Amino acid sequence: MKDYWNLMNIPITLSFLFFFVYNFEEVFAAPTMHLCRPEQRDALLNFKNELEVLNSSFVYKCLINGSIVKPHRKTDSWVNNNDCCNWKGITCNAKSGEVIALKLSCSYLHGRFNSYSSLQNLHSLTTLDLSSNVLSGPIMPSIGNLSHLTSLDLSSNRFSGQIPSSIVNLSHLTSLDLSVNNLVGQLPSSFGNLNQLTALDVSSNAFTGTIPFSLFEIPSLQHVRLENNQLNGTLNFGNISSSSKLQELYLKNNNLLGNIPSFICDLRYLITLDLSSNNFSGLIPRCMGNPKCTLLDLNLRQNHLHGDLPKNVCKSLRSLDVSHNQLTGKLPRSWIHLSNLQVLKVESNKISDTFPFWLSSLPELRVLVLCSNAFHGPIHQASFPKLQIIDIAHNHFNGTLPSDYFVKWNAMSSSLGTNDDESIEKYVGDLFYHDSMVLRNKGVEMDIVRIHKILRALDFSGNKLEGEILRSIGLLKEIQVLSLSNNVFNGHIPSSMGNLTSLESLDVSQNQLSGEIPQELGSLSYLAYMNFSHNQLSGLVPGGTQFRRQNCTSFEDNKGLFGPSLDENCIDIHTMPTSPKQHETLEPEVEVLSWTAAVIGAVPGIFFGFTIGYILKNPFGRNKSRRTTTH
Repeated sequence: MKDYWNLMNIPITLSFLFFFVYNFEEVFAAPTMHLCRPEQRDALLNFKNELEVLNSSFVYKCLINGSIVKPHRKTDSWVNNNDCCNWKGITCNAKSGEVIALKLSCSYLHGRFNSYSSLQNLHSLTTLDLSSNVLSGPIMPSIGNLSHLTSLDLSSNRFSGQIPSSIVNLSHLTSLDLSVNNLVGQLPSSFGNLNQLTALDVSSNAFTGTIPFSLFEIPSLQHVRLENNQLNGTLNFGNISSSSKLQELYLKNNNLLGNIPSFICDLRYLITLDLSSNNFSGLIPRCMGNPKCTLLDLNLRQNHLHGDLPKNVCKSLRSLDVSHNQLTGKLPRSWIHLSNLQVLKVESNKISDTFPFWLSSLPELRVLVLCSNAFHGPIHQASFPKLQIIDIAHNHFNGTLPSDYFVKWNAMSSSLGTNDDESIEKYVGDLFYHDSMVLRNKGVEMDIVRIHKILRALDFSGNKLEGEILRSIGLLKEIQVLSLSNNVFNGHIPSSMGNLTSLESLDVSQNQLSGEIPQELGSLSYLAYMNFSHNQLSGLVPGGTQFRRQNCTSFEDNKGLFGPSLDENCIDIHTMPTSPKQHETLEPEVEVLSWTAAVIGAVPGIFFGFTIGYILKNPFGRNKSRRTTTH
């Protein structure tokens, strides 16, 4: 009996399997469950309708995390019959289906917010990112209703007006970015109530008034960017605790004044302090040598600071910029212990010192700018293994350079240069702070906002250096900008300059150089700018394409230069000279030509004389001739 039932079960089982396979799709084709809640979907669609989504033909680019990004129309995926949790830029709570993040940066959004935008209906929203769009008008006051927000980013738009007071209701906010807009008014003192805030960026607006000291009393605050505004008054940290977690403070390009508060030395976590382009006065705080100091980047550029440079500064410094002040004295020899220093800029002060050759012992030094001071004396032997930019222009250096001066400048030599291409970070600086400088390149001063690690430049111009230009300069094969102008260099331009295959700008003007311009320079394909003017150069100008494109001013006051590279407009400046031997050779030829010309001219002269005489003696013939003419 048991075997019988087993046999009977076989066709039943087969029938069930057949039915299951045949109806597989229908069995599993249950109605699709949308995670997104309907009222959330409607709020998003209403928000989309409030704004205009620009056509992709509208050209603009976004800078996100230091990279240029092309915009993307994320809201094109917002279709009514789809689950809004699957729309681009939307993140939902996996359990409740409520929208918790709206990230629409760089999404072609254009227009103005309604006073009571439908965004306020997204009650559970924790992240709102509308950065890098073309949004304008005031920031909606109803944004304060999004009480669960922890991150708000409205940067890089065209918002105007004041910061709405309702923003203080966002008590859970940890990050607030309103930078690069057209916002005005004062910074709300109520910022101090945002007691969970870790990062605040309101840079590049038009804010005025003083900085509310309550801001610095927020215990969790780490990053503050207030640069590029019109803030004024003194810098007051209020009752800030020495245990403050403040790491970065950017206040550059405002109208702040008074002394730099010494309390900054007690901020044990501070790594970046940028007070440049303000009206600070007084001395650089002497507490900078505090052993607990953790500063990496200190920028005091373009203020009204005076006095000597402090002997003791933070040993952890990576970048120090005190340029464009009224500082005096010498470079402290104690700075030789700044083993992490990569950038040192002291230009445009009143520092009087000899060449600081001892800086060559700083193993990480990349950028050294000493220009426009009162440095003097000879330039002593020094080897800078990682130095990529040196500017000592417009000082009082004199004498000759040691013959092997550039032999050990490894970073400027292609064969010995540092392998920066493998570095994750392409610019001098760290992940957040980027060094900048002014560099004279191709005849004009250029603002280098971020110093690229591949940039190599040497500027010794505006001194009293003499002797011949060193042949060892040809070892600097990675150099792109070279200026030796306005010195007293003499002799020939070394042919070794033809090895500078990366050279883009060369200026040796206003010296006492003689001889020819090396023909090797004509093969430098990147050499876009050159200036040889006001020397005593002679001979054939190289015929390379780059030379043919130069203005006449690049060669003026060198009357001995000639060649096809000098166009017709330069003919009065550049005339081909003739040697005394050439004059001797040409003189007999000139005499022969003179006698030949005299004979050729005399024969027709005699014939013409006889003809005139005959006409004068025979007036009838003259009248006949006249009548013949008139008929």
